[in-house]
Parts: sequence; C-alpha cells; structure tokens
Amino acid sequence: MEWRIDAGGQTLALATSGGIPEVIYWGATLPAAEDLSQLAAAGLNDITGGMLDRLPTLSLSPEPGRAFQGQPGHLLAEADGTPLNPAFSFTHADEAAGHLALHVRGDGIILSHHITAQPTGVLTMKTTLTADRPIRVHWLAAPVLPAPQTGQMIDVHGKWTREFHLTHTNWSPGIRLREARTGRSGHEHPPYLILAEAGCSNAQGTAAALHYAWSGGHRMVAEELPDGRRQIQFGAPIGAETEAGTHFETADLIAAHSTTGLNGIAAAFQHDIRDRVVQWPNSTRPRPVHYNCWEAVYFRHSLPELAEIATRAAALGAERFVLDDGWFGGQRNGRDDDTTSLGDWTMDRRKWPEGLHPLIAHIHSLGMTFGLWFEPEMVNPDSDLFRAHPDWMLGPRDQTTGRHQMVLDLANPAVRDNLFAQVSAILTEYPIDYIKWDHNRLLPVVDTAQTHGIYDLLSRLRTAHPQVEIESCASGGGRIDAGILAHTHRVWLSDSNDALERLRMQHDAALFLPAAITGSHVGPRHCHTSGRELSMSFRAWVAAQRHIGFEMDLRELTEAEALTLARVTAWWKANRDWTMSGTIHRLDAADPAVTAEIQIAQDGNRFVLFAGQAETSAQILPRPLALTALDPEARYRVALLNPEDAPRQSRGPNALKSAPLTLSGRALMTRGLLLPVAWPATMWVVEGRKLDD
Repeated sequence: MEWRIDAGGQTLALATSGGIPEVIYWGATLPAAEDLSQLAAAGLNDITGGMLDRLPTLSLSPEPGRAFQGQPGHLLAEADGTPLNPAFSFTHADEAAGHLALHVRGDGIILSHHITAQPTGVLTMKTTLTADRPIRVHWLAAPVLPAPQTGQMIDVHGKWTREFHLTHTNWSPGIRLREARTGRSGHEHPPYLILAEAGCSNAQGTAAALHYAWSGGHRMVAEELPDGRRQIQFGAPIGAETEAGTHFETADLIAAHSTTGLNGIAAAFQHDIRDRVVQWPNSTRPRPVHYNCWEAVYFRHSLPELAEIATRAAALGAERFVLDDGWFGGQRNGRDDDTTSLGDWTMDRRKWPEGLHPLIAHIHSLGMTFGLWFEPEMVNPDSDLFRAHPDWMLGPRDQTTGRHQMVLDLANPAVRDNLFAQVSAILTEYPIDYIKWDHNRLLPVVDTAQTHGIYDLLSRLRTAHPQVEIESCASGGGRIDAGILAHTHRVWLSDSNDALERLRMQHDAALFLPAAITGSHVGPRHCHTSGRELSMSFRAWVAAQRHIGFEMDLRELTEAEALTLARVTAWWKANRDWTMSGTIHRLDAADPAVTAEIQIAQDGNRFVLFAGQAETSAQILPRPLALTALDPEARYRVALLNPEDAPRQSRGPNALKSAPLTLSGRALMTRGLLLPVAWPATMWVVEGRKLDD
C-alpha cells in the first residue's frame, strides 16, 4: 500500500507492507503519473554478510522490538515501569485533501502519524499515541524521515549575545545527538536542521530542512546506520513526559525541500512563519518602528526623563514606545535591580505615583502606541508572590537560582490563573498594544507540562486582549521556534545590539525567520554587550534589514547621528510595505569579508541589496557581488543609497557612487555589482527597480 502527499515543490511518498509505514521518497515534486509501487520496489535493499536475514524497516517510528539496529522512534513502558515493546500492525489510513493520517495498532496502543500539506509549501508532521490504559512514554519521535546520502548537516548553535550561528557537520557512521534540556528552545541548540546535499550553496543546489515547533527543548537524532541508511528524528527531550497517561503527541515537525539552494529553504520557512504560524492581531497594520528604553535607563524610571526620551524618539520616527523592566513591585520592595519583585505585577507607586497614565498620555500625544515588559513565568524569592506561595515554584527547593530568580510551575492551573489575573489587570487598566515577554532563567527540570502551560496562558491572554502584540524574548534569542510564534508576533533575536554581531546573526537566522518578526534595534554608540563603537550609518542600516527599532539613550546623539538615524528610519517606513512581506535571499559573496543579502518584493518588481563589510578583505579591491532570484530577461535600475559612506580611500570612478545603473537581471546575477571600497563595519545599500519595457 502506498501514498503520496505534495506541498509546494516537494513530494513525500510512503508505503507499508503491513507494519508501520516508511518514507520511500522525500524530495522534489514527482510526476503526477509516478508509479508508487515501482518506487517502493526500487527502494528494496539487498542482503549480505554480517546482516540479519531480513532488513528491519526504517519506518516512521522504528520499533525497538523488531531487531532495528538504530535509535528507535519510541520508548514505552507500562505505568509501573515494565518495558513495553508492541508489535505494531497497520490498520488504516485517513485521506483528505492535503492531509494523510496513517494508523497502526499493537498491544492496546494506537500509533498515528499525521502529515499535512500546508498552503505555504511546507509539510507539517506529527505523531500521536493513544493507549487503552495509562502508560509511560520515555521517548516519542515525530514522523521519522530518511536523510540524503551526500552532503552535510547544518544546524544552529549560539550563546547569549551570539545567537544563530551555523554548525556544519559531515555525516559519519553513528549518531549526532543534540538534546536541549534547558526547558526552552535555547541559544545553544535551537530546533532546526538543514540537510544540504553536495554542492549546495545559498543560491543553487538541493537541500531539505526541518523545524521542530516546540518551545520546551528538544532531542534530535541524526544517525547513519551500519547498513548506510540515514535517519532523522525530532521530539521532546528524553523523560520530558513525566506522568503516565493515555494520550501523547509530539509537536509539529515542519519540513521543507529546495532545489534552489539554501535560499529555497529560507523562502519556505520565512513565508510559513509569517503567513501561517503567526496569528497577527491586524495583518494589514504596518510594522511599527520601536523605541525600547532598556539600554537608556535600565531600572531607573523617571517620568520627566522618559517623557523627554519619548519626545526625541517620536521626532526620529518611532511609532511604539516600550517601557522595559523596573515598573512594578510588591508591598515590601520595588524593582530597582534584578533581585526582587518578579511575580508582583502591580505598579511601583514610588516611581509611578499616578501609575503609567501620565507617561502613556504623553506618548499618545506624540502619535506613538505603548508597550510594556513582563516576565510572568519567573519569580524572585524576594517577592510577595513567593512568600505567599513557595509551593508554586518549579523544581526542588534547594535549586540554584538563575539571575536571582526561580521558575513558576505553569502546569499548576492556580499559577496560570494568578498570572492571567495579574497581567490581564494591567492590560485592562492601561491602553497597551504590545508586550515584551521575557524568560531569563533556564528551567530546573524538563517537563512538557511547563510548555503546555505557557501556551495555555498566552492563549488566554490573546483571547482576552486580541489586539495586543507579544514579543518572545528569552535572554535575547533563547526561545525562538514555531511553537512560541503560534502565540506571539515578534522575536528578540539577541540581547546584543552590536551591529557587527547582528549582521551575521540576522544573515544566518534568515534561513528560518522572516524580516517582519525579527526585531533589530539601533543600539548605543558604545555597545553595552561588546564595548565596540560603530558608526550610526552602520548601526541603522543593520537594524533596517529587519523590524527596526531604537534602544539607546537618544540624548547622546550628535546632530549628524540624529539626521542619519532619521533618514534611515524614514527609508524603512517608506519601503516596509514590500520589505516586510518580501523574501530574504542570502548571497554567496566571493569575498568572505562581506555578508550580503537581497530582499525581493512579492511581485518581484523591487529589491534592496544589503552588503555588509564585516572585516578587512584579503584583496585590495572589492570582488563583484552576484545577485540572485531576479528575472534574467528583465532590466533593473540600481542605485546606491548611501554613497556618502565611502571612506577617503575610495578614490576611483566606481559608477554607483555617482549615478544609477541599468542592467539586466542576468548581468546582475552573473557578473554582479562592483561596490565601492569600504572600511570594516560599512553597509552598502542598493535599491533595484524592474523597468517596464
């Protein structure tokens, strides 16, 4: 028995001979007339020495009781801990337009694999398990997929202030195991994997990719079996299901396939996140320019000072003012540092005797909306909430604190009710259109119930306050995945506002994240996380690559810096209608010192090239920069927006410094553009418009 399901440019074909079905093909779209029985027959392996007399199936959930030599797709036990190895048999398939569910049964357990073709061109896959009695699930993988026989694995690694860096790993016999056990997606191992075949680059070649849509940590197994077959598994960490039960399910595993290089993967994931996963309060509303006060005042809140800063922010083009940490407190303490008050979401009347009404009224008079910082999942031991409910803490009483805080047990309905009431009361009293929702501590235990709890709390708040936008921040980029983005609308990619760090982070994160949800702020002249000093032009243009904002004491700006920031912001606002709905394509720069991308409008009629000079080049002059994804037969007018950023060493007749050029898409994609000489920490910005012939 065989099936196929198609989405975008990919086909997934499956077959069974009576047991758990297996994937017989995952790749570029097959012809409509493809004979799936012949495809299944073509995948039958030989038998040779050193093997069993029958090759165990690499199924959607490889069975530990069927002599499978690799990592099994499930590890089950009776409620008392006795190992449980059902022999599953296929029962039936449910087929509907764009959806396939395959069911097997064994020993009172039904294992089902659900596959859906999404209109955005990705496939989503999920495993569910239902038992006729309470059992324990130590491990349950989403539908298991084969991996290609050539190329590399590319996954993501990072740390605080250095998120989203790519790790390239060659295949070898055995397992590459990645397990994120911090209770959140994590800076260290976000739940992404790209399988790039040999010869794949940004702009050409074949690749497949997976994104596990879960915010509570994950386990990934990439295994090459002794017989040479390769499998990929994703699921929650081992032991994350802490209670016996009768129903379990994985999160969605999102799958994309590309024959146009890594950019095909990027386009699929960007569109899927922006157009399917994120549930916008108002999808027609332009993305507003942010101002966040954190790196201006930290915990030092003063109405006159913040009002002055808000006035300057509005003059520079900001449209939303976000008041960060430090506005709240309990009966005993206010929030003057990070050691107290988390859990006490009431106004600190020492700082705000009239509440936030005077500040918000001033912000509204400037034409801006208002946003507010929360960290509801956490509690300080020095807080009224903790003193009243020490039993609400997650994990052992003698655990080590993190940033002077503990985690609240969101599996407890009373905890969720309390947090909902506190946060909702603030959102009801004040006209707030945005929450910066932070998460600054690793969890002391791994438990899927905690993640289900935060999803439930966010859903309740979204229902009660449907026009409020929410940003996911977790020590910066510690919780960025499609699971949290189904409940939020923006991510804070990193706590680093260093534009050089951001240039590379944003470049790599574009493989998975669209510009519209990726927050990027213009930071202080002297960066608070790296100590570097960078020009305003570079800082502003790096922020303009994504959802732009400012995060600095605006009173430090020189007149020239303010003019530059206002000009870049005005450009971003004038173009956001198409840049925030367009597609980011990474460029294969011939010069490794250059990090470059092109953002193309949905209709293909406009683009903007961002070429960041990250360091000194090895050669004297810039190498040509070939663009991608343009119409080869069309003619484009290209213009350099910031020729004034050329250094004094740029003395030659580079054409773009003085006038626009008109070139074909083919010329731009083959010979490419020659940009002026640049110092490190320079961003060249080139606009392109397709001409009518």
